[in-house]
Amino acid sequence: MEGLFRQEPFRDFGPCALVDRPEAPAVHSVQGERSLALLSQIRLQCPAKPGVYGMLDAAGELIYLGKAKQLRDRLLSYFRSKSRPPKAGRILRHARAIVWEICAHEFAALLREQELIRRWRPRWNVQGQPLRRRLAFVCLGRAPAPYVFVTRQPPLEAVAALGPLSWTPRTVKAIQRVNDLFRLRDCPQPQEIIFPEQGGLFPLTRAPGCMRAELQTCLAPCTGSCQQTDYAVQAKAALAFLSGVTNPVADLERRMKAAAAAQQFERAAALRDQWADLTWFAEQLARLRHAQAAMSFVYPIVGWNGVAHWYLIHGARVLAALAAPQNVETARQASEMLDAVYAGKRLDKLLAPYEHHDGRLIVMQWFRQFPRERRKTLTPDQARARCARLAASKSA
Repeated sequence: MEGLFRQEPFRDFGPCALVDRPEAPAVHSVQGERSLALLSQIRLQCPAKPGVYGMLDAAGELIYLGKAKQLRDRLLSYFRSKSRPPKAGRILRHARAIVWEICAHEFAALLREQELIRRWRPRWNVQGQPLRRRLAFVCLGRAPAPYVFVTRQPPLEAVAALGPLSWTPRTVKAIQRVNDLFRLRDCPQPQEIIFPEQGGLFPLTRAPGCMRAELQTCLAPCTGSCQQTDYAVQAKAALAFLSGVTNPVADLERRMKAAAAAQQFERAAALRDQWADLTWFAEQLARLRHAQAAMSFVYPIVGWNGVAHWYLIHGARVLAALAAPQNVETARQASEMLDAVYAGKRLDKLLAPYEHHDGRLIVMQWFRQFPRERRKTLTPDQARARCARLAASKSA
């Protein structure tokens, strides 16, 4: 069986997803059977520049990926046995080659590291692995009677999709609370839905498919007794709650206090549990909406080589990177990219849910750590205006 699944030798990290170029950035490498051989070559060849690096084992497999503000200092730290972490020593013992790729800026290195960990999935990396955490989107949809559900990948026909959120038992419970509150169904797709408006030769009322109709937590569109317009009103109300337009949680709190005052303690306890789950869920959605509204801008960065780049960030996600416009042609290309990202036309570039979450963490942690960098950002309109002024000045 040896040689049947032969692994291709490592050549480079591959193309950058944020840049529309098929070629991969250049990589530099040093090799050695012993750590002292690697150390001497690192001292001679590795630059003090930002970038990403990888460790290869004897079989040429990429076993670890990392990023550095200064590659030289970071790689030399692996050889300081008295001060390095134990994990760094174990990685170095398996390494027979070290490769690195120079990036323009530390922020670019952070994004590149995340991309490469998802692509290569080195066995010594824990943070950034695609399936390290269960994440999902909260969606409203699935005709003909839409309801709120959670899924890893939102369907294109969904009325709304918010996320990602951590897929935990509390998230699932909160989704159930939302459907109960607005009396929306949560039955599986094979359940037949019949509205009276659809007509029929022999219209009749069917038995409900579950107990929620008797508990009055569902309008039971499966029975044929619920008007489609009435159901649509409740679905619209649920959408308003998910979007932050309305907040029925305050009414639940009022009813809970009224039940407690009337010494209806079992009812008060049930309302308390419902209120607690929905309050927590509303806070999670509010954080997502804040990230979507506050973390959408163009982030200009000048790299170590003096070249300026624009990072197009939308909803705390970096969706594109391009060289800052310098002439009429690059200004036109930048304007097209701005419209594609901020006008919602670049749906083909949206990443998987776990990539959304990890990318958001990088962006939010970066601007939390360096608040002054936030002052450099441009709104999409300001970036478009710069492109327009550049095009006008060059044409004149």
